[in-house]
Amino acid sequence: QISNQHNAEALNLEQAFHRMAQTESNLDHDISWFLLPSYWAKMVVALISFLCFANSYDGDFVFDDSEAIINNKDLRAETPLGDLWHHDFWGSKLSSNTSHKSYRPLTVLTFRINYLFAGGFYPVGFHVINIILHCTISVLMVDVFSILLGGLQFSNKGRRLNLAPKTSLVAALLFAVHPVHTECVAGIVGRADLLCALFFLLSFLGYCKAFKENKEGHNFSIFWVLVSVILGAIAMLCKEQGITILGLNAVFDALVINKLNVLELIQKLLHKDKSLENAGLLRKGLLFRITLLMSGGASILYIRWRIMGTGPPAFTEVDNPASFADSLFVRAINYNYYYSLNAWLLLCPWWLCFDWSMGCIPLIKSVSDWRIIALAALWFCLIGLICQALCSEDSHKRRILTLGLGFLIIPFLPASNLFFRVGFVIAERVIYLPSIGYCILFTYGFSLLSKQAKKKKILTVAVLGILMINVMRCALRSSQWRSEEQLFRSALSVCPLNAKVHYNVGKNLADKGNQSAAIKYYREAVRLNPKYVHAMNNLGNILKERNELQEAEELLSLAVQIQPDFAAAWMNLGIVQNSLRRFEEAEQSYWTAIKHRKKYPDCYYNLGRLYADLNRHIDALNAWRNATVLKPEHSLAWNNMIILLDNTGNLAQAEAVGREALELIPNDHSLMFSLANVLGKSQKYKESEALFLKAIKANPNAASYHGNLAVLYHRWGNLDLAKKHYEVSLKLDPMAPGTKENYNLLRRKLEQLQKKGG
Repeated sequence: QISNQHNAEALNLEQAFHRMAQTESNLDHDISWFLLPSYWAKMVVALISFLCFANSYDGDFVFDDSEAIINNKDLRAETPLGDLWHHDFWGSKLSSNTSHKSYRPLTVLTFRINYLFAGGFYPVGFHVINIILHCTISVLMVDVFSILLGGLQFSNKGRRLNLAPKTSLVAALLFAVHPVHTECVAGIVGRADLLCALFFLLSFLGYCKAFKENKEGHNFSIFWVLVSVILGAIAMLCKEQGITILGLNAVFDALVINKLNVLELIQKLLHKDKSLENAGLLRKGLLFRITLLMSGGASILYIRWRIMGTGPPAFTEVDNPASFADSLFVRAINYNYYYSLNAWLLLCPWWLCFDWSMGCIPLIKSVSDWRIIALAALWFCLIGLICQALCSEDSHKRRILTLGLGFLIIPFLPASNLFFRVGFVIAERVIYLPSIGYCILFTYGFSLLSKQAKKKKILTVAVLGILMINVMRCALRSSQWRSEEQLFRSALSVCPLNAKVHYNVGKNLADKGNQSAAIKYYREAVRLNPKYVHAMNNLGNILKERNELQEAEELLSLAVQIQPDFAAAWMNLGIVQNSLRRFEEAEQSYWTAIKHRKKYPDCYYNLGRLYADLNRHIDALNAWRNATVLKPEHSLAWNNMIILLDNTGNLAQAEAVGREALELIPNDHSLMFSLANVLGKSQKYKESEALFLKAIKANPNAASYHGNLAVLYHRWGNLDLAKKHYEVSLKLDPMAPGTKENYNLLRRKLEQLQKKGG
């Protein structure tokens, strides 16, 4: 750490800068607002941010949570921790062609900790952590906004001064209650954005600590600059946007610490003026600090690139249609339109949707499209703000506007499609960090209006009204994120042209057993996007179950024609062809599915069923054995092996397979039942009885379990117990095949025994 040797001179300089900052930072003087001590302001922000999202605490796992959490093997204890550093956010290997390259190992690590502490997939703990994170971030925003709006100054004792307590509170409240943050807080996968924001802010505050002994940029702590770089790296390991804090720290250093005039610097560079040192660029320490930041950032990006590999993320046209447009003009126009929509969501966060892809926002293909107005409005506002940020004679105004634009634009750059293709059209979660810039600009605008207004209290009431509306909107939106049904249905009015919305509503209905309603939404999804293979696959499945095999085959055939490597559709097509008794085609479809997904236990299971129907018993057993090797808990495959071996008289082999299966799945009552049947035929009555009774205890309403136990007792000679279980079986299922005949035989035998005994 570089230290100042001239203490007396430093004290005078500090007092002078403190007085200058108080004179210059007059934002608080112009607004009519509550002046609260710092700790009270933070408590108010924490409480209000908690109230906004508290009703999401007991929500379900919804939308992307299924893939990122429930189906993510990286959360399980049996997965080595080291795998997290080689897998993407969804648990896929980064080297895989299907990986989205979203490298967020620290976020996944927090999910894993949540899972371990909860003892399973219980969403409450996940939601509570998200709410706590947002409250913490909102509290930190009070300090961040006090620096961005009021400047960075320290007292004689080294305590940072809050020169804008009112405006920093307004900005922090606006951030805390912004409805666009709901996806990050109420959606568990939003944890990535929350953790990234937390370390992003800590990096910024750490960088500010580097100037605790600063006198106009001459003295600073290298330690805190390096801490800031490390915290930026941690932010990036939570989500990609985190790396942008290093650039923002450099901007803050130039504008606030070194009070650089950007326009003056540009003019001097253009005129090759030799007095650049006076412009602040070469002021002691600035270039060194920027070099540290940029070197650190470059090193972090290089390490990340080495881990991830050079392959680009794998996205499809439906994820981001504009990025696949052939015309550069069409791409540029639509990217800018997306920017304007993101800006509108910050200004008016009323129409919120969990997904904005798949036709939700049709492409602009001509300058005659009226939506061009949105682009013009965006750039008119941006250019106006940039001109004021560069050309205003008020240095304080220049700095606040530049910082506001910097925090608005720079964190958004990774999602802008400028450097690489992203996998979405609009994603509300990526606006979490840019909303900091929006809050700065809004609060500064509020202070300017207050300065001009005669009745400042009216403006204050208006801002309070906006905050109250946002609180209510957050609470409403959080309730919609509590369940998939509410979330998906809420999107129908916002994005009626989005095929994925209709698909998800249909899937939710199908999962609840409402197939008729699900068909309607799946058909609409296919109508809106005739190449939507997942909707075709799911619709084909439902039609298959309803025995509408012809249409099911047409849909599944079209799906695999559009996407030849769609393994699930090939398997389902094979099932339909098997039902249509076109066995050779079914076999070919199954093998095509396995070709595209080599580890596909369900497909091997269905292939085994096909071979069993064709009396190709050895092939059937091999297929089911493959299914159990790939998925040892595949109960149906184990059961079918036992039953086939039993039916073909291979009792010893059936018994061995049954015992092997029960060792792997000891609580599966269907396996107990199948093995009990085999043991009964082998005259191992006692062991068979024990398994039957255990199966009945697990599933007491299965008529076949009681019926077969009755047969065992019948063979064994325990006729009273046989009679009892026959009667229970017939009570549960009066039409049970064979049970009534066996029961009548037993009754006749009992009558004969009674006559003999009489």
